[in-house]
Amino acid sequence: MDSLITAAARALAVGDALGALNRVALRDDPPALALRGIAMAQLGDLDRAKALLKSAARAFGPREAMARARCVLAEAEIALVSRDLAWSEKALASARATLEAHGDHLNVAHAGNLQVRRLVLLGRLDEAERLLAGFDPTPLPPAARAAHELVTAGIAIRRLHTARAREALAKAAAAAHAANIPALTAEVGEIARALAAPAARLIARGEERPLLLAEVEQLFETDVLVVDAGRNVVRQGKTIVPLTSRPVLFALARALAEAWPADAPRADLLSRAFGARHADESHRARLRVEIGRLRAELAGLAEINATDDGFALKPLAGEVVVLAPLLEDPDAAVLAFLADGESWSSSALALALGTSPRTVQRSLQALASAGKVQSVGQGRARRWMTPPPGFPTTLLLPGPFPGS
Repeated sequence: MDSLITAAARALAVGDALGALNRVALRDDPPALALRGIAMAQLGDLDRAKALLKSAARAFGPREAMARARCVLAEAEIALVSRDLAWSEKALASARATLEAHGDHLNVAHAGNLQVRRLVLLGRLDEAERLLAGFDPTPLPPAARAAHELVTAGIAIRRLHTARAREALAKAAAAAHAANIPALTAEVGEIARALAAPAARLIARGEERPLLLAEVEQLFETDVLVVDAGRNVVRQGKTIVPLTSRPVLFALARALAEAWPADAPRADLLSRAFGARHADESHRARLRVEIGRLRAELAGLAEINATDDGFALKPLAGEVVVLAPLLEDPDAAVLAFLADGESWSSSALALALGTSPRTVQRSLQALASAGKVQSVGQGRARRWMTPPPGFPTTLLLPGPFPGS
């Protein structure tokens, strides 16, 4: 390997993309093409980066399997950053096997991190934890160690293990500082700030307050009966009653929990569950049937008693609270994924949400009509993102008044 390639690779390892390009920008041999592709990826030109990496992979000879595997690895990282979750999982696994066979342990660890990050985005936490199990990141260089700790923190956050997440973030921050890569340090800081921000709202006894993720974790460990409006379940400790596929029952459970310890009026229950503006005998009969079904679902956790005005929830132990999302919007899940600042395709969002592309497209159209998201590109290349923050105008900056 010549000195310019070595110097460019070292520059990329510390995040100096321009320094790397200064050394290889005018070269078209396979190693230079690969380094140019990685540099363009670090600068954000992902389309150009993918083209350069594909050219490099084609140009490497049949005996350079490890170099081609490294190109595949870089393409996989670009696919992950651009939220192309349909990118071939088998290609990444094959590249990882090739790198392992050639003893490139650093890039094997990097491939593992990419696989885990993709699984976390798709919500496949069990598979992600199996991949991470038994892996010791200590021998890795600081940048790779920081990436490993970030995926560990990501899984812990999704599992609601906040102490483990904070511990992993502290290790990631130390590793990012040692790596001296500003973008990596900023990523760690952004996740740490998100962990310290409110994650939900607690509604109890007619009052409402924001709740941190750590407080949500503590709440789930108590004997409080929680009506979780984020997951549409009723839970107490480790007992969970899923009502995701029964929206009427969940609407009744939430209305009863919000009224607790008082009873919920029949008119309110009918309005919340059926959208009924005027109660007639058929509505009352249907309400009695649905309350009977909810009573059966919550058996062992709470009773539902009839009162003169409606129905009252009576837990067998503890109090009753409602855990509500910060944003009550039918398309809140789509907005939550777009909040990471990356551009998503509708198919990738469908994969991450576990729903149909058509459902996601309807949500995106509704959000776009409300000005909450915007798209770039057309057809299969269309990507969705949240609008960038506005820039301050210079029109009203302090200055002399006209005519003064």
